[in-house]
Amino acid sequence: MRRLLVPAAFAMVLVLGGGGPGWAAPAPAPSPAVPSAAARPALPDGWSVERGKLTWRADRQVPAGDAAVEFWSGERRLGVPDFTPDHTTFSLDLSRVWSLDDLSVRSGGRRIDRAPQAARRGAAPVVIPPAPLPEHSVDPGIKGPYRTVEGEYRLADVTLPGYAAPVEMRAVVVAPKGAPGNRPLALFLQGRHTTCFAGEQDSIEWPCPAGMQPIPSHRGYLQAQELLASQGWVTVSIAANGINGQDGPLEDAGAQGRSSLVRQHLGKWADWSGTGRAGAPAVVRAAPRADLGRVFLMGHSRGGEGVSRAAMDSLTPPPAAQEGYPGEVRWTIRGLLLIGPTIFGHNPVPDVPSATILPGCDGDVSDLQGQMFIDETRGVSRGRALHSSLYMVGANHNFFNTEWTPGQSAAPSIDDWSWWDENDAVCGTTAPTRLSAAQQQSAGATYIAAAARLFDGDERMLPLLDGSGVSAASAAPARVLSHALGAARTAALLPDPSVTATGGARICEQVTADPSAACLVTSTDVWPAVHFATYFGAVPEPGRHAADLTWTAAGTPLTLAPRRPMSLGAARGLALRLIVPPNSTGTRFTVAVTDPAGRRAVLGEVRADGLPGTGLTSSHWAQELRVPLRGFRGEVAKLELTPRTANGRAWLLDAWGRGPDLPDPRPVALPRVDLGGLVVDEGDSGTKTYQVPLRITGRGGGRLSLTVLHLLTGESRSWQTTVEPDQRVIEVPVEVAGDTRYAEGEATYVLAKSQRGFVVGDYAGAVEIRNDDPMPTMSLAPVADTVAEGGTLSWRLTLSAAAESWLVAGGWPEAPATGTELSTLDVHPDWFRAYSGEEPEPERPLSASGLSPYVFLEAGETSADIVVPTVPDDVAEGPEVVDLQFGDELGKVTGTVTD
Repeated sequence: MRRLLVPAAFAMVLVLGGGGPGWAAPAPAPSPAVPSAAARPALPDGWSVERGKLTWRADRQVPAGDAAVEFWSGERRLGVPDFTPDHTTFSLDLSRVWSLDDLSVRSGGRRIDRAPQAARRGAAPVVIPPAPLPEHSVDPGIKGPYRTVEGEYRLADVTLPGYAAPVEMRAVVVAPKGAPGNRPLALFLQGRHTTCFAGEQDSIEWPCPAGMQPIPSHRGYLQAQELLASQGWVTVSIAANGINGQDGPLEDAGAQGRSSLVRQHLGKWADWSGTGRAGAPAVVRAAPRADLGRVFLMGHSRGGEGVSRAAMDSLTPPPAAQEGYPGEVRWTIRGLLLIGPTIFGHNPVPDVPSATILPGCDGDVSDLQGQMFIDETRGVSRGRALHSSLYMVGANHNFFNTEWTPGQSAAPSIDDWSWWDENDAVCGTTAPTRLSAAQQQSAGATYIAAAARLFDGDERMLPLLDGSGVSAASAAPARVLSHALGAARTAALLPDPSVTATGGARICEQVTADPSAACLVTSTDVWPAVHFATYFGAVPEPGRHAADLTWTAAGTPLTLAPRRPMSLGAARGLALRLIVPPNSTGTRFTVAVTDPAGRRAVLGEVRADGLPGTGLTSSHWAQELRVPLRGFRGEVAKLELTPRTANGRAWLLDAWGRGPDLPDPRPVALPRVDLGGLVVDEGDSGTKTYQVPLRITGRGGGRLSLTVLHLLTGESRSWQTTVEPDQRVIEVPVEVAGDTRYAEGEATYVLAKSQRGFVVGDYAGAVEIRNDDPMPTMSLAPVADTVAEGGTLSWRLTLSAAAESWLVAGGWPEAPATGTELSTLDVHPDWFRAYSGEEPEPERPLSASGLSPYVFLEAGETSADIVVPTVPDDVAEGPEVVDLQFGDELGKVTGTVTD
């Protein structure tokens, strides 16, 4: 298809690079001066501009997983691109691109546009698998007394807000036979995966194209369903291909749609457990009645975010325009188990208990952002609900679902880690720390059962989830470490700038682009992850801190003193969440506390060995280290950690007083915030201030963190605001300056995160500015259209006026009516590769290649040059020509190269 010159938002040009100083031809004829716009460095390999979109083509299929594929410029997020059904080509409107410098593609915090080996530093690490933990006396992985029944149901599709095609209502049920009374209900929600397949081909679209069939991802958790059913649970695993095939362009990545789908199924089960049982599917009638007052939800990947949103929506309904379940809430969600989940908005439900499995070899959600289901509950509500983090060494993302596992799945499937690096020292296919699919599935089923049973009242499961340092025999040989927040822990130390740090301790920022202030700096290919995961590309994100501990000799205390002493209440022990470097061994501290009167108590010694890690793993995860209080009561005025090793480094996230019991969480409906959007006219002059729509549901006050991101500039600012209990409006002003300069894609995003007293549903809003100015006219004139071999042909593109956003001009060669056409070997080879994506050889006329020379005009520029650098040869020949066509507006230009 031929390309035309049009505005950036609609330009039809093919770009694979730009001119660069390295293209200076080796011929004696001097090249003409080239303006800076034409001298802009080439786009990286694989990048182009096509039809007004910044485009990246992968050299192989990118797994259609759960982490968002994102375009970045430096440390600024440009946005989430559209993608082709085969997940090989990704495109973002140029109207959303404010810079072409330092382009990268990231997924789950990791670069995917170049070989992963580039992330490594130094020699391969010496990896020591963690020592086995003592076995707990109760094993949730042992099958219960009940035989089971299995079957599927398929109901009428449902239409959900924001989804063009109806979504399927399909599920597989596994239930106990002969279990007395009403039984607790466990609902499983798959994550985002390819949706359709035929033979060895798969795609992510919905409905499935002709000749393809849906991938049965909902059947991938049968082992865990069988285990729970044998223990007396009615289990149902629901299909979500209709969400997965349509959530690509949605700002919330499908979280609200998945919540609606979960609640649609729960509504049906509420019917079937009551007066509607006679009309239930056969497998439901063959199962015991489900007790909808005892609902447990398991979500994998984006399914984890989906079931969390379902728990939120069950307590505080979403805005009517987003609601996909219009019925009454007739169930109570007792807890959540999340596997490798996404949480793009960092918006957990603080009063619903949860346990989150973080796979140590996750090749999809590789930043392990699911840790925010724990960390972001801190201080938001009463802190009664337990929130557990379970780091599973050697587990990847996919193998928890058999339908995503090679050798077990009906459709094509992959080892998500091996897509990155099958030889990794920790996660490679032969690494001693790596789990097999069968081992991983058994461990997953065991901890799903542990969480389900704990949240249903079986407190014997608590030590497996709360950082007590024990293991479940049925999960062996998996090493599963845990820490927890909530469960009525009392804050003993929360690092922030008000804390006085001495002796080699400093307060650091968890999310910042400033290396001197950052807690952790890794290679440029992997953003510091887990506790340091970013949200919506907001960098920096004020308010997230830890204590960075560094020492060069044993015996010197590292001290942290809060501004006000912290009361331990009735706590019996002190728990530290502490990170030590991966692969380190034997880090030891003596822990002491001092009260406001200066009385000091030495509580004991703690030791931590680092998790197995390489340059590609997310291994900076906090372990829970405990000491008894030994009679210490009252307030903590100072915490001392005295290293017993000669040198080292660690990071303290927080310290907590631990009580003896697990309290009833008693979930409450916190007030809820949902952001909306506006589309406004820019105007020709003056400045107007708009308020981003922000809806508050429910009563109560608290504190919110707000961030404003300007799309065209990448600039951001963040602040916190206190909301009074009777306050219904939060002012989030966005200024729009009017002018007469053409622009496409101007917008400002607003992000909300709860600090205290709120839950946040729709966490992103926007003010989009409708362009109301005419596009500048363009003209093209020769600068040097006749040069000797080795010279550079050039033409100057001029705008009638500067614009505020990108404009792109591109052309293509046509076979000349007369004369000899320049060939692919007559132009500089690097320039040809950059603008065509092809090799110069075999030699062919330029019009027979995919060549498309282009020029960008950045905001404010009014001229730039399109260049064709040539090279000399030793063949005696006459003049050669190139005809470049630029569409109807600019027409055709001709360049001549003399021998």
